[in-house]
Amino acid sequence: MAIITISRGSHSRGKEVAEKLAKKLGYECISREVILQASEDFNVPEVMLLQAVYNAPSVLGRFIYGKERYRAFIEVALLKQFRKNNIVYHGFAGHFFVRNVPHALKVRIIAKLEDRIKLVMSKEDISRKEAIKFLEKLDEERVKWGQYFYGMDTRDPQLYDLVVNIAKLSPDDAVDIIHSTVNLKTFETTPASQQMVEDLYLAALVKLSLVEKYPDAEVSAQEGVIYASLTVPQILKEEIKRELETSIRAVAGVKDVKIQKSFSLQYEL
Repeated sequence: MAIITISRGSHSRGKEVAEKLAKKLGYECISREVILQASEDFNVPEVMLLQAVYNAPSVLGRFIYGKERYRAFIEVALLKQFRKNNIVYHGFAGHFFVRNVPHALKVRIIAKLEDRIKLVMSKEDISRKEAIKFLEKLDEERVKWGQYFYGMDTRDPQLYDLVVNIAKLSPDDAVDIIHSTVNLKTFETTPASQQMVEDLYLAALVKLSLVEKYPDAEVSAQEGVIYASLTVPQILKEEIKRELETSIRAVAGVKDVKIQKSFSLQYEL
């Protein structure tokens, strides 16, 4: 059992690889469903989330803490899916949320630009010049999205366990390579690695509960214990500490709360 995240450039056949891989493994394949789930669970208009994906800085800048709120929505929705295991996810930055989880295989699919151009020309029925412009715009938006939310370049191969270039390979070849890799003992789910996912999910739930009022709060979890820190004016320290702890304890699954020493503040009114 494992989690497989597949990152890819636009029109690089990553979706096809993901769907075929999921079928071969008997796993669930998800992508846009995460956005739909976030929209449904948190009563956020789907159109806003979709626009945020494709043009994050300009769209989210219109909302108070738009970046933090959107990231919190998507993180909870995605980790909720990853808890189930046996998942193939293809979409934006799935690898970021499980970057330290041992049973998560993080894959990057790349393709020749010329092949991508031909695919867009055929699919969109546009000229070569239009197809090039179309891909350049999409690629630029994807890079900006990753940098805006996570400070990372999604094209960086060091973010992945496996990079598959399908210039010569077929999508079926790519599926076979990923299938063989995920069956290595390295990517087997263990109780400890599953607990890591549970901790990430609980921390994400807590972060979401705080994001409207305390978007800068730092949150982590370990077996139901929440560790939180926040920088606030010294004069408000005790009041906010009590309020923060009360809010966190209200989240289902939280067993205890530890306010970190970094809560000690750096300035006074």
